[in-house]
Amino acid sequence: MRTSVRLGLLASLLVAGCMDPSDASDSDTLEAAISHAKHARVCSGPEEVQCHARVLVDDNLEPLAASGPAGYGPSDLRDAYKISGSGSSTTIIAIVDAYGYPNAEQDLAVYRSTFGLPPCTTANGCFKKVDQNGGSSFPRADTGWSQEAALDLDMASAMCPNCKLILVEAKTPSMTNLGTCVNTAVALGATVVSNSYGGGESSSDTTYDKNYFNHPGVSITVSSGDNGYGTEYPAASQYVTAVGGTHLTTASNTRGWNETTWSGAGSGCSKYDPKPSWQHDTGCSMRTVADVSAVADPNTGVAVYGPTSRRGSGWMVFGGTSVAAPLVGGVYAVNGGGASASNAYSHTSALFDVTSGSNGSCGGSYLCTAGAGFDGPTGLGTPNGTGAF
Repeated sequence: MRTSVRLGLLASLLVAGCMDPSDASDSDTLEAAISHAKHARVCSGPEEVQCHARVLVDDNLEPLAASGPAGYGPSDLRDAYKISGSGSSTTIIAIVDAYGYPNAEQDLAVYRSTFGLPPCTTANGCFKKVDQNGGSSFPRADTGWSQEAALDLDMASAMCPNCKLILVEAKTPSMTNLGTCVNTAVALGATVVSNSYGGGESSSDTTYDKNYFNHPGVSITVSSGDNGYGTEYPAASQYVTAVGGTHLTTASNTRGWNETTWSGAGSGCSKYDPKPSWQHDTGCSMRTVADVSAVADPNTGVAVYGPTSRRGSGWMVFGGTSVAAPLVGGVYAVNGGGASASNAYSHTSALFDVTSGSNGSCGGSYLCTAGAGFDGPTGLGTPNGTGAF
């Protein structure tokens, strides 16, 4: 992380006991403290579907709220993935999440103004919030899902700052309600729809595919999960781009960055969804997860401004494949959206191949172990510009 971005977390790490105050000026020690900080899920209820955001926390498992941005910001992420375009105001990215987020517009304004991104408000036509049917009967507020939505809106903004944003809020986190949100997003003109949630696979998944995710001409990204090796739905849908996760650090190489597999990223072979025609790996006769990937390790996490569980809103550091899905959605949007996962398979030279790391045990198979070319945890790799999207 750049020094200017790191400083916002320093006080929080000292208060949480993550580092010795005498070492506060030591850059290496600060990096080590961040890399070893605890993190926790923000959605942990009994619902059918859970969001995939994780936040750095203190010893009481409360979010580490900083006085300023900490973690990677838009310029870091755009440099890491070599994104130069800013998108068009005619392109709409829809963010699908559950429950209500009353302060979404206000929190988004802080993130964007802090990082010098253009305003995105209801008044200027850039931001819109709707319920799952496209109206204004918003569901009850939920802090965890609001944190997820804050992360999603911030990552889409970071990668495509000129794009319009629609937040579509499901009444509850069921596949039926969230799927209805996807249909509403498409009906409202979104050419990119980001989904940072998932649940266990079931025999109903192919029906959900037909009812909610089969939208030709719309880029639908879905996070692969945060529980390591194992598949979740809707990442396993044949109609979406399943996005895995990496550990992203600066490096003294030509790119300036290095990535390895994040151990929490979901991957595997679907039990129910058929293999798309454009996917040709031989170790899985069904749909393989993931297709592509991006940063997801909370210990190399991103700066987010949103609701804390203790009071008001503040700066936090987030990870999980919930970071990667809207980030890749934003890359699609820079090109106007509308492309499918198949594009990445025919443009592998426009991706950074991730060749090391694992997310679990699968007998050494590529389904849980990164290697040259396609693998489960990181797919074909991470964005190297927008050519694969």
